[in-house]
Amino acid sequence: MTEPILEIRGLAKTYKGGVRALDGVDLEISKGEIFALLGPNGAGKTTLIGAVCGLLNPTEGTISAFGLDAQSHWREVRKRIGLVPQELSFDMFEKVGRAVAYSRGMFGSPADPARIEEVLRSLSLWHKRDSRIRDLSGGMKRRVMIAKALSHDPDLLFLDEPTAGVDVELRRDMWRQIDKLRSEGTTIILTTHYIEEAQEMADRVGVINKGKLLLVDGKDAIMAKLGRTAAHFTFDTPLEAIPAGLSEYPLSLDNGGTTLVYRGGDGTGRGKREVADLARALVAEGLQFTGIETTESSLEDIFVDLVEGREPAE
Repeated sequence: MTEPILEIRGLAKTYKGGVRALDGVDLEISKGEIFALLGPNGAGKTTLIGAVCGLLNPTEGTISAFGLDAQSHWREVRKRIGLVPQELSFDMFEKVGRAVAYSRGMFGSPADPARIEEVLRSLSLWHKRDSRIRDLSGGMKRRVMIAKALSHDPDLLFLDEPTAGVDVELRRDMWRQIDKLRSEGTTIILTTHYIEEAQEMADRVGVINKGKLLLVDGKDAIMAKLGRTAAHFTFDTPLEAIPAGLSEYPLSLDNGGTTLVYRGGDGTGRGKREVADLARALVAEGLQFTGIETTESSLEDIFVDLVEGREPAE
């Protein structure tokens, strides 16, 4: 990993009543990467973003961004961060172009009409520059939020559920825009409920639940460590028991013995090889199966297992 642009150590946030929204989070983000933070509602995603952006004070822990302590140098840090919040927040009677230009000035950046035009054009908003925000569709309002966040050219961009409530076509437009930002050197942290967004865009994925960061790794590494293969062999004649000669395989019987279930592998392809070996072993045992169905666990399967506290693929 290259020099981190963001370092979080032991971050915790406890609200009144003892609600522990963050619980000892450690995280490093490298410059130029896209990091996807996955988690159910109430997992702590928005609280984590709020702590980094200076919107709330953590109870414990430290945050360092761009080599600066985020609490003692919050003004310098905040100038270099862009945030697209989950909730839409506008002066609905303001015009699009003025709203984006005003946002740039709020961060102390000098007026730059050419840059504002560039941002609006990149998000297909230039033709809406004189429209009042209230007259835009939900998806276009979301684009305005992104334009406001980009107006001061942040080095680190937070996207909190950026495609919530938008259609599939607009979602893919945003994916392309995010990929373009990464190619220009912007570091991006996004939270999402859409697992395919993490698979499509992120370099690394983190899973958070109940304030704890359960897993952080590259997508391929996660699949290699936690991915599993499942295979179902069906028989016309039920098996009374699993033959002793197949004891080396992780097997179980289902449907009254008419289905032999294999669950194994490690996401590196071993499962597929074992299924092929198992099929040959069944034939060698004189067991003629009438059908076989195999499935590979997805990133979504792994996410659900982790959040629900299960061992992946069990």
